[in-house]
Amino acid sequence: MIHHLRAAGTSFVLDARGTAVPAVIHFGADLGELDEHALHDLVEAQRPAVGPSSIDSVLTQSIVPLMADGWSGRPGLAGYHEGTPVSALGAQKTAALRLRDTRRTDHSVTLILETVPSVAGEPDATGLVVEVDIELSTEGVLRQRLSLSNEGSSVYSLASLDATLPVPARARELLDFTGRWPRERQPQRHDLGVGTWTRDSRHGRPGHDAAFLLVAGTPNFGFRHGEVWGSHLAWSGDQRLWAEASATGHALVGAGELLEPGEIRLSQGESYRSPWLVSAWSNDGLDGLTRRLHRFVRSRRALGERKVMLNTWEAVYFDHDLAKLTRLAETAARVGVERFVLDDGWMKGRTDDRRALGDWVVDTSKWPDGLHPLIERVHALDMDFGLWVEPEMVSVDSDVFREHPDWVLSAANAELPQPWRHQQALDLSNPAAFGHVHAQLVALLEEYPIAYLKWDQNRDLLGGSAHRQTLACYRLMDELRSAFPGLEIESCSSGGGRVDLGVLERTDRVWPSDTNDSLERQAIYRYTAGLVPPEFLGVHLGAPTAHTTGRSHELSFRLATALFGHAGIEWDLTTASETELEAIREWTSFYREQRALLHSGVLVRADDVDPARQVHGIVTPDAEAAIFAIITMAATRDSPVAPVVFPGLDPDLVYRVRPVRLGEWPRVLQDAPPPWWTHGEITLPGRVLVELGLTVPLLLPEQALVLHVAAV
Repeated sequence: MIHHLRAAGTSFVLDARGTAVPAVIHFGADLGELDEHALHDLVEAQRPAVGPSSIDSVLTQSIVPLMADGWSGRPGLAGYHEGTPVSALGAQKTAALRLRDTRRTDHSVTLILETVPSVAGEPDATGLVVEVDIELSTEGVLRQRLSLSNEGSSVYSLASLDATLPVPARARELLDFTGRWPRERQPQRHDLGVGTWTRDSRHGRPGHDAAFLLVAGTPNFGFRHGEVWGSHLAWSGDQRLWAEASATGHALVGAGELLEPGEIRLSQGESYRSPWLVSAWSNDGLDGLTRRLHRFVRSRRALGERKVMLNTWEAVYFDHDLAKLTRLAETAARVGVERFVLDDGWMKGRTDDRRALGDWVVDTSKWPDGLHPLIERVHALDMDFGLWVEPEMVSVDSDVFREHPDWVLSAANAELPQPWRHQQALDLSNPAAFGHVHAQLVALLEEYPIAYLKWDQNRDLLGGSAHRQTLACYRLMDELRSAFPGLEIESCSSGGGRVDLGVLERTDRVWPSDTNDSLERQAIYRYTAGLVPPEFLGVHLGAPTAHTTGRSHELSFRLATALFGHAGIEWDLTTASETELEAIREWTSFYREQRALLHSGVLVRADDVDPARQVHGIVTPDAEAAIFAIITMAATRDSPVAPVVFPGLDPDLVYRVRPVRLGEWPRVLQDAPPPWWTHGEITLPGRVLVELGLTVPLLLPEQALVLHVAAV
């Protein structure tokens, strides 16, 4: 049977006729209603010719590509049966699959595949069953995952099980991401030539250099133009994303969990399930992908109102003092903060980053009456209370390590891994270690009215099973959320080391980076928001001089940057002037007025003529209103007077454009701005704003102009 899934202008066609492994024929533009005869003709029309010096049948791109089917690239399934004679290993590595059964709903297909017995009749070469789940969401987002079951008599050692998706020959350019602490999600692009482009992550988390979103597209695709196919692995542990093009003209992308040798060994009756590969298609550039992905995430994780928060880390660091923190809370309340989060330093003996992780009890020397006096004052100021934790980690200088050094995550019979930020990882797959952490967190949540946990993870995993650790972390989060339904969790991983749709299924916020430098934050926000909706992205107003870079920025630039996302503050406000505090109060007021738009609208990013200038905005779904930011990253290169275009507006509506003052106005090159600026607003048809744009003042480097746009 040929399966045709359709949703939101997207079609997915799968040829599942006969007993061969089904092949993906099309994923992209909607093909319309097609009856059985038309689908048959469509598939036949896409069958390539049999070339010389090749297999004698048509090579199609099966859903699980294998060498036995003529595919000489990276296989979808790799592994071996333990104890098999060397003479049989070659046959096993290329064992063929066949279709056993298919289940179908309106928007999903499940394929049941099984290994074909070898000619030699080796019993251990058979007995594998692969179940492939394929779903096309109402937003046009495709999800795939694979489950492998061992029905044979010997242990099967799994090397890899990857979901794959073919892309057409016209998708000849790749985009993915790299980075470091604290400069995550930096784009890199190159041509997709013959061969394989692979991005492996062996951090025990996606990492600061995570590929994040692998995009294949037509050459020179941008935010608003080009046809693109994007894929993301919804997994918080070791992983591999790859793209491959063969000399035969076939090209595909794939992804799966990156497994260490012997990490997954399946005895008879046991199974393994891969993470979801989440993919989307767009014919109007990266913004089209983002639009689909945001709708998909929002349909699965509905959030409440995103409160303005203050995090104490860059305000006090480890210097926890009730009087000082009370003054900070009182100042925060004055400027409109709604949530007060106490960061690292509250635990017993925690005076720096070298001790006390794992001992999740309040330090009575700093807090003789516990956290109650601070929380009571925070509540009296009409704010709720959040707390920083790092449950997956342990310090060597801690009670729990001294009592249970065997709880450290490490390879079997190996010494402790190298310390990282003076800490080790607890093996949460150890029931005793899991129970200890779970009990301590439950005790905190039962004693104190904690509305929010900032959940940190400040090291890579250099030993032990990242697979089991990731599943145990998920389980810990899930059990806490089940026991405390109102609890919100933020995923922080020394900044943006764990930003993925796997962790986002059980958290309410991710921290994209440890930097509050507003210039660095532009690219981090611009590309992280390509997958993650803004309301899930923490962004903070930092101090005038950034802790991570030493770079200084005006208040207006910092306020404009922190407006787009889940807004917060990470600055000792008791050192701010009254003028600064008033500007912050006005900013939080504007944020609260506009957060329904900011957190439910459509993200748009312009392909500006000048790479030194960035334009992004949030437009309501009905295009009745929008907020845009115009950012000068550096001195404008060659088009300082070029108009700014406003993507996403309705050409048939008329809009009033008004600048928003955040603190002081941004600094400009001269005192002769465009005439409309003098009047404080301008009214123009949407078609003019989208096609011709609007001239703006000549902003100096590292400045931001925010505009509110509303239909009249």
